[in-house]
Amino acid sequence: MPARRPRLHPIIPYCGPPPDSLLTAWNFAPLPLALCAAPLALAAFRRDIPRAPALLASAALFLAFVSPLCALTVALFAARGLHHLVLVLIAAPALALAWPLRPPFARVGGFVGLSVMLWLWHLPAAYTLAWNSHAIYWLMQAGLLGSAWAFWSQIFHAEWPAERIASVGLVLALAGQMGLIAAILTFSPRPLYLQHLGVTEAYGLDALADQQLAGLVMWVPGMLPLALLGALLLRRGWREASLT
Repeated sequence: MPARRPRLHPIIPYCGPPPDSLLTAWNFAPLPLALCAAPLALAAFRRDIPRAPALLASAALFLAFVSPLCALTVALFAARGLHHLVLVLIAAPALALAWPLRPPFARVGGFVGLSVMLWLWHLPAAYTLAWNSHAIYWLMQAGLLGSAWAFWSQIFHAEWPAERIASVGLVLALAGQMGLIAAILTFSPRPLYLQHLGVTEAYGLDALADQQLAGLVMWVPGMLPLALLGALLLRRGWREASLT
């Protein structure tokens, strides 16, 4: 008798398998829907919360976790990079404008926490853990969004002109880290995230080209907003410091 083949149980990460069609790859699970609705719901019950940032935060969270972008992150690592930029550069700043976090450790903790989460998400071993476990996936997403929320709260709500000038250094330090990660992704001679092997070809890319595209996504759409924001913060802080 032929030997029985072991049953394989392929791991399906959060957001499901790679999508056959983006038109049908929407994620209407209760958790992401509740997450998207939370900013608007809180803004509706509290008049002191600005509506525009709350709406932007809900829209960014909807794009990240409900729209087909969520499913596309399973196929393309470049989509994963875009997903993270949506959280760090759109959702988190909007939340910081609507509900600034002011914990005792915010001045340093936000930057340190965000730095740790950015590097953690790009470590192949940690990426594999998030891929294999829905709980770890959400834990790492919460860490990324929460630390970015604390970071932008610190940047936007610095009280003194000197603090606002110092916040420019933090923005530039964040940009430097993102640039270094982008360089590693772009110039690595081999794919670092094996989960995407054999999947990216359906989108016209091999795994290495997809990884290089992820680096370019972090470099261009990621760095330009940070550079512009850093210049605006420096101008405002310098102007206020000169008036005191």
